[in-house]
Amino acid sequence: MSENLFLNALQKIASGSLALTELIDKASKLTAADQADPARKLYRAWITANPQHPLLYVAYFNCSALDSQCGDVAGAAAALQQAIALNADFIPGYINLGGILERSGAPDRALELWTTAVNRPLPLTGTNVSHVATTLKQIARVLSDRQLPERAEAAVQQCLDISPQQNDVIEQLVALRLAQCKWPIIVPSERMDRKALTRGIHPLSMAVYTDDPLLQLACADRYARQSNAEGPHSPEADRRKAPINLKARRLRVGYVSSDLRDHAVGYLMAEFFELHTQSDIDVFVYYCGPESNSALSQRTKAAVKNWTDIRQLTDDQAAAKISADGIDILVDVNGHTRDARTGVFARRPAPILVNWLGYPGTMGTPYHHYIVADDWIIPPGSEKYYSEKVVRLPCYQPNDRKREVAPAPTRGEMGLPDDAFVYCCFNGTHKISRFTFDRWLDILKRVPGSVLWLLDSSEETKTRLKEYAERHGVERTRLVFALRVKNAAHLARYPLADLFLDTVPYGAHTTASDALWMGVPVLTLSGRGFASRVCGSLVRSAGLPELVVADPITYVERAVSLGFNPKQVRAYKARLAKERDRCMLFATDKLVARLQDLYRGMVDDYRKGLLPRPNLANLDAYLEIGIALDHEHQELLATAEYESLYKAALERRHLSRPMNADGRSWTEADIAAAARNTSMKKIEAPKVVREREQAVPVKRRKTGTR
Repeated sequence: MSENLFLNALQKIASGSLALTELIDKASKLTAADQADPARKLYRAWITANPQHPLLYVAYFNCSALDSQCGDVAGAAAALQQAIALNADFIPGYINLGGILERSGAPDRALELWTTAVNRPLPLTGTNVSHVATTLKQIARVLSDRQLPERAEAAVQQCLDISPQQNDVIEQLVALRLAQCKWPIIVPSERMDRKALTRGIHPLSMAVYTDDPLLQLACADRYARQSNAEGPHSPEADRRKAPINLKARRLRVGYVSSDLRDHAVGYLMAEFFELHTQSDIDVFVYYCGPESNSALSQRTKAAVKNWTDIRQLTDDQAAAKISADGIDILVDVNGHTRDARTGVFARRPAPILVNWLGYPGTMGTPYHHYIVADDWIIPPGSEKYYSEKVVRLPCYQPNDRKREVAPAPTRGEMGLPDDAFVYCCFNGTHKISRFTFDRWLDILKRVPGSVLWLLDSSEETKTRLKEYAERHGVERTRLVFALRVKNAAHLARYPLADLFLDTVPYGAHTTASDALWMGVPVLTLSGRGFASRVCGSLVRSAGLPELVVADPITYVERAVSLGFNPKQVRAYKARLAKERDRCMLFATDKLVARLQDLYRGMVDDYRKGLLPRPNLANLDAYLEIGIALDHEHQELLATAEYESLYKAALERRHLSRPMNADGRSWTEADIAAAARNTSMKKIEAPKVVREREQAVPVKRRKTGTR
């Protein structure tokens, strides 16, 4: 059939009777039949036969897509160049040609081409606006990947000015400003007010932006709903009600991750998989990240026999593969992070779906049933901040006890003074809030000669932090930046620091366990949310609970005190060295055993019909309340009245539009109290009116007016 279609089309091209619309239709049918090469031959024949056609550029553009599909990159680039030459205002040609240039190792040429497209004097149409916005997104992405955040932010801002209603662009803008320590992070414009920008923050950035777990939950819910991952989907891969009968087989647990490579999560999980696969559980990995042949990637692949690369599979195809493997428990090791495959989970390819490790917070979806934490990260009473059911390990984070460490450098080699007290923080700059940095400067001012050792960033960001320090009375030379190096060399330099100062509201995770493994004590301030409490869990599990504090004042005072007490710091370092091989933080074998027990408990729940149902009630109300708060004017972590802020706002909304109880911060008791308050106001209302009626004439008589 395909051959007949192809030959028939060629005959019509030769006779000059094949219209462009018919060409597109026939080529599409061939492509759908896995005949991309014959399809592009049709386009080439038609192009040769119609050199003066006014829409010839469209044929070149479509042909380029087929060239790419057939692996002919040079042919695709040449076709796109022809399309642009024929119609210089055809922006899709620029977009795709720039993509080819970028993938071919010429990002500067891609940026130049895209910039040319953006600056074209185009007619103002919806299509052109959309194409220019897409081009600006490409520019911003490449600039961001190349560590040029200032230029990336300018492109993103221009994109928002053109079309404000782009959630993905708002997400990128906020992420860029966080990474650059541009305070305030949220800056309203003529087109976007503060609430609109805050509403569009990505869930991961929200955990960095504010320690407001109710807003974080509502933000995750909003993001999940707007991502269109929920469907409806084809039922073929749906196994939400599949039986789990383990009498004749072993439990099957699958892990979906893009980060099992040279990535923080990859380092954490390397030994975990080596131990996990030795158990009575069949372990599967579904990898969705960039191609990697690093030693770490090879190590993890060697441990996991059932390794499937799903990078090139659609969500439907990946879900079908997982379903065919008969997975009982599917673990999301990405959450709301880069390269996540949340849409796979939305298709329910396994009866039980779990959120663990890759994303420090709740997913806010109707299909993630459990979140794995520990009793410090989510203490009793904080379950209301999570849509999933909370299950707990002794310590939430696995660690690799086989990590490679390079030879130790000297302070001089790292640009550090030999005789100074060295505070360090190797968290990414996006985690440094203004409140945290102000505390660090206070510490430096009170400990003469001390320095703060930070991870390298863009030149603009480093200059911004140094200038901010100088404006607040701290010499810029007291900020020292560590170059980015390979992980083994990075670990080796940790012991040069005296004390690691954590960030808040998004604290150190892998960075903290690296510091503790290398014997550096970590001072952390635990807030309310998941991301702000992970570091506290790690420090406690390493045996230094006194370095986990609950308020900003104690954080500063403890850091200053240790700055004058090197003897105590040495004692902490000695304790870490002594306890390293027996503390809970590095007991990866115990974590594996306990996690497997949790999995068995989940199966028991499922068999009994007790699979948790995610609580997503009233989250639209929580979102509106949360974005109305000014998170940059006042640090919510330090606000004792956090719960009362939400309760008062929920009551006001309830009186306007009644809400059902949600088991979180709006309970049946709150509804009853609101009703009593309303009744009391109604009873008192006549008295207020009478008082006003009596007061009015008195005032009028006194002033001589009526």
